[in-house]
Amino acid sequence: MFRRAAFNLLKSSPSSIRPVAPIRFPASIISAKRCYSDHSETFEEFTVRYVKFFEQVDDTFELQRGLNNCFSYDLVPAPSVIEAALKASRRVNDYGTAVRIFEGIKDKVETEDQYKAYLDELKPLREELNIHTKEELGY
Repeated sequence: MFRRAAFNLLKSSPSSIRPVAPIRFPASIISAKRCYSDHSETFEEFTVRYVKFFEQVDDTFELQRGLNNCFSYDLVPAPSVIEAALKASRRVNDYGTAVRIFEGIKDKVETEDQYKAYLDELKPLREELNIHTKEELGY
């Protein structure tokens, strides 16, 4: 039945095919509203909260969810947060996420020097956990 309908559609002339009018939705449906809380936390409170979070992570989903939330803020996480996230990624045996953490840092910092400062500060931990950056892996 479907073949016959498709064949009849192909046989019909292009003049018999009419374009469908686009559907227009009200602006209230398309635009998403953002509701922000009045609570603002300091950088130190942010750091303590995420270090504590990554110390309690026990599966890959929670790790990646925490990283998405952490990197969604308009700041670069402190090295202690990155350290806790790297340890969590190795604890749940997710090497790919550990490498991607450094990609996230590289995207968040403003200059290449800042990225190198993070790499230098985290070098002992990277060597201990045997984590390489994307550049070191040849990508």
